[in-house]
Formats: sequence, C-alpha cells, structure tokens
Amino acid sequence: MVSKLDQLKAMTVVVADSGDLEAVKAFKPVDCTTNPTLVLKAVGSPGAADLVDEAISWGRTQGSGEAVAKVVADRLAISVGAALTTIVPGRVSTEVDADLSFDTDATIAKARAVIAAYEARGIKRDRILIKVAATWEGIQAARVLQQEGIDCNLTLIFSLAQAIACADAGAFLISPFVGRILDWHVKAEGHAFSPDEDPGVISVKRIYDYYKTHGIKTVVMGASFRSVGEVEALAGCDRLTVSPALLKGLAEEEGTLQRKLAPELVTSKPEKIVMDEKTFRWTMNEDAMATEKLAEGIRLFAKDLRALRRLVAEKLA
Repeated sequence: MVSKLDQLKAMTVVVADSGDLEAVKAFKPVDCTTNPTLVLKAVGSPGAADLVDEAISWGRTQGSGEAVAKVVADRLAISVGAALTTIVPGRVSTEVDADLSFDTDATIAKARAVIAAYEARGIKRDRILIKVAATWEGIQAARVLQQEGIDCNLTLIFSLAQAIACADAGAFLISPFVGRILDWHVKAEGHAFSPDEDPGVISVKRIYDYYKTHGIKTVVMGASFRSVGEVEALAGCDRLTVSPALLKGLAEEEGTLQRKLAPELVTSKPEKIVMDEKTFRWTMNEDAMATEKLAEGIRLFAKDLRALRRLVAEKLA
C-alpha cells in the first residue's frame, strides 16, 4: 500500500517546513521553507555545526558589537538556506527581518541583499523565495520585488483580504496559516473542531476557490499545520508546507487519501473584490482573528530573530 505522503505528493507540491537538514533529506520534499524560528532550531542541531562554525569564524574577522552579530545571523540564515538548496530540487524560502514588516523601503533593500548574498554563492534567484509578512507595507514591497524578478512568499496570511492584496501585487506565492487560525478559534470558542470544520482549513479553501475562480496565478501554500488531519483536509492544494513530525505521520499512514481541492472541484463563485489600501485596512480591522494573529506572528518571529542574534553574539564573545 502506498503511504499517504506518497499519495499527497502525487496531487500537491510538498514542502518541508524546516531548516533541519537531516529531516529534509529524509522526506525528500520539493521545496523548503524557513523562518527565524526554524533557523534558530537548525543552528542548534548537529547537522548545522559546520555552518555555525564557519559563520562565527567569519564574524570574528569583522569586528564586534551588535551590528556584527546581526550580519553574522544573516550569514547563518543564508548558509542554512544554501545548504537546503543542495537537498531540495525546488525553492528555498528565506525570511526578511520581522522588525521590517511595516517598512516597505527597508524590506525591499533587505530582500535585495538576501538575493545578492545567495548569488554571491552561485545560487540563482530562481531557487529562492523571499518571505515577507503580509502587512500592507510588506505586500507593496513584494509588488516592487516581483517586478525586479525576485519571487516572494507572502507569509502570515490569515484572511482573504490579505490573499487578494497579495495577488494584486503579483506575489509568486502566499502562505495561509492553518493551525494558528485554528488556535485562535479554539481559544475564542472553547471547543475543538474536526478537520473539515477547522476554521483554518476553511480559510485556505476560501482563498483557493477565489484564486481559481478568477484565474489568479499566485500559488496557494497551506502552512502551520497542527495535525495530519488538517493536511489531509487540504490535499490537492497547490502546495503544502508541513513539519517533519507531520511528514513522518503521513509517511507511516496507509489508506486512501482523498483529493479535497482541485480547480474542477470549485463550486462557489466568489465575486471579484477590489482591494485598495483603505479597504484592506478596514477589512483587517473588522477581522479580530486576522489582526491579532498577524501582529502576534510578527512579534514571535521578531523575538526568535533577536534570540538568534543573541546566540550569535554569545558565540562571537
């Protein structure tokens, strides 16, 4: 019997939500996504020891202080991403600093620097996705970057409004966060949800239906899963980025995996929505879950980015 992971790979591009080099080798995904949290975990693993040593040795030739720690942390993130490009055949997502999420110009500048750092290592931009938080400012940065041939992964998607704005900006890919939406509703409503009733699953399906109805090319990649059931409920989505633990669960499970999403399965016909800045900000304001989870997500990524920089500073010392 074919595992559910193999069946999923036949209908969806499977992406590893990890910077763990050994885990990515084991599950053979097409793409890989990283963020400050995952990079922080990766640099603590044995498989990344050489990358850490190289970055720290290089950093000690650059001087000392907070500015050097930031540069070395950036080098580490690029080193992890570069190592992942030797394992996966597709794209590796690397995130722009979370503390730039409300600064369009700074986000553009940092994204260009990330691409330049990869290109200096001989890795072409068509192997990289720049991850940017889907604030209004981040989305406008992605609009500029896409026009320059720098493909973007708009992350921390919690609403259709964000998804529409990202599509209007020509984003290559969006990452709707399934599990974090579920977390909010479980806390707010005080009960569990089955996978088919899961608010995070429903949110991704709504975005998928809107995109397919209106011929939008932006890739929908479900992310932040809490269970194998959530992954199965979105089988057939353009892409799904899944943690090693859940990939392992799918690899060990047999039985038929039913396709849940496909362009021909779209039955709803959502109307086209014009998403200018005023409409975006008001719609987000009216959506407590999306507003809270976007802000929380940025804070958490910024916290882990600071932790990574502190770790680097300690090693440099």
